[in-house]
Amino acid sequence: MNSLLLTLLAFAGYILAYRTYGRFLGRKLFKLDNNVLMPSHKFNDGVDYVPAKKHIIFGHHFTTIAGLGPIVGPAIGIIWGWLPAFIWVFLGSVFMGAVHDFSTLVVSARNQGKSIGDMTGDLISPGTRYVFQFIMQLLLFIVLSVFAMIVGVLFELYPEAVFPVWMQIPIAVWLGWQIRNGKNDLVYSIIAVILMYATIIAGVYLPVKVPPVFGSSVITWCIILFIYVFFASTIPVQKLLQPRDYINSHQLLVAIILLVSGLIAAHPVITAPAINHDAFSGDNDIPGLIPILFITVACGAISGFHSLASSGTTVKQVDKEKDTLFIGYGGMLWESFLAVLVLMAVAGGLGMGLTDNGKFYSGIDAFRHHYSSWAAFSGIDAKLEAFVTGASNLFNSLGLPSLFGKSLIAVFIVSFANTTIDSATRIQRLSLQEIFKDKTGRIRKPINNRYVATFLVVLAAMIMTFIKPGATGALILWPLFGSLNQLLAALALGVVTLYLYYKGKNIYLTLIPMIFVLLVTIWAMVSNLLDFLNRKEYLLMVLSVIIIFLTAWLLISGMTALFKYGRNGRFGVHTSAAV
Repeated sequence: MNSLLLTLLAFAGYILAYRTYGRFLGRKLFKLDNNVLMPSHKFNDGVDYVPAKKHIIFGHHFTTIAGLGPIVGPAIGIIWGWLPAFIWVFLGSVFMGAVHDFSTLVVSARNQGKSIGDMTGDLISPGTRYVFQFIMQLLLFIVLSVFAMIVGVLFELYPEAVFPVWMQIPIAVWLGWQIRNGKNDLVYSIIAVILMYATIIAGVYLPVKVPPVFGSSVITWCIILFIYVFFASTIPVQKLLQPRDYINSHQLLVAIILLVSGLIAAHPVITAPAINHDAFSGDNDIPGLIPILFITVACGAISGFHSLASSGTTVKQVDKEKDTLFIGYGGMLWESFLAVLVLMAVAGGLGMGLTDNGKFYSGIDAFRHHYSSWAAFSGIDAKLEAFVTGASNLFNSLGLPSLFGKSLIAVFIVSFANTTIDSATRIQRLSLQEIFKDKTGRIRKPINNRYVATFLVVLAAMIMTFIKPGATGALILWPLFGSLNQLLAALALGVVTLYLYYKGKNIYLTLIPMIFVLLVTIWAMVSNLLDFLNRKEYLLMVLSVIIIFLTAWLLISGMTALFKYGRNGRFGVHTSAAV
């Protein structure tokens, strides 16, 4: 099959899904109303609660939820063949992921901008909010500590990306200043993007290396990154986070245009197999398709981290309630389209040529060489190699020099990984402060101070990262991430389902996705638990048991609340907190 044709069909499908199913959810299920007072206005504090224009907050939300997920996940998931990965990415995003992101954003907006974890206490029982927040904190703790190491590794792999990535900060600060002073945000954002691409060209000729600390340059980068995220996640969002993510959203748009243009110019035939029978032969270490595909390809289909972004930072910046459809549902579809382009870059672009150890591979041989075993993905460079090579081949078809094309992709990858770190830090700080609220809603001292709360978050991540040589301590908990992330997605959909039930709405549009994601995730968690037991990974085994127990607690508590309050019962005494 031709990769360009499949890309165009997917794009048309996303537009159709947004204009039909997405609008149905907004108009009929949630009945979006711009007369509703949004948290960004009600609690405007000039730091976290700051209203922004729809397209600006869309840029922030998209770059927060994207990160490396829609790149790494599909680049791994294609090992079973492009067809299963494509079906999961497309259908998963339309009927699960976009519903998940949009619904958690709306429900949070109607509950004073509370996180999905804090809302659990209102919808089920006060004790369950701590259970949900524990799962959130564990996931964010892993994200912050692991992604700091990953970005450090990426800076080492792509030194040409260092200068442009760090130059995004002063460019973003300048852009934010211009927007706050009433300048045309579109015009000045275009200027900012031009400046950014000028730094990318400069970065090709100015690769940056840092001296090692304790024998590792990755440690050096991790220290720098932890210092950076402390300040980036405490300063007002409109001064750095909003404009930087807005620039990155433009960068993504340019990258997508270039990838699509490369597909138009080269229109490579998909040389990867639709179904990779070698993966099912049992002669290698590749795990079974189900349930691993559904926890490997998360971002691009459905990801629990997105509910933390929707109800963590995004909801506090949305100007009008009707904006949530474009930001939540539309943002997820846009990310899913990026995942489709990654699949096409690997399925078609990789077959245009892969050189390894001086040997050239093309067509199906390139795919089989790279995806010969599961162990081939042991490092971040191996996980990204197929996409980087395939995208670079597509760029070459446009006449872009190979060195510049790879630099462009490198900056794109590192930029999105970097934005995940500072957003995750802010979300974790806000979640931590919610945990320490008293009965009156006030945050207890000293956690109410954002600098103290952020310091504790960053310090914990630093300890975890540096507990092992080479900043690899975070990898201790990484095997939990995939299933934990998808578990959070299922639980978030469960919270939304309870909300809809209490309001007398149709619950099946969120209940069915919740059940599906929950079943495949529990399947994966049990499989992982048995694997941890066989490998005598006792810490992971204990944490897995705790997570499974807490999940059972939340599910039982949710069903108990459902039968206890019935339709319209719970909100009969909470009309001020939930619209």
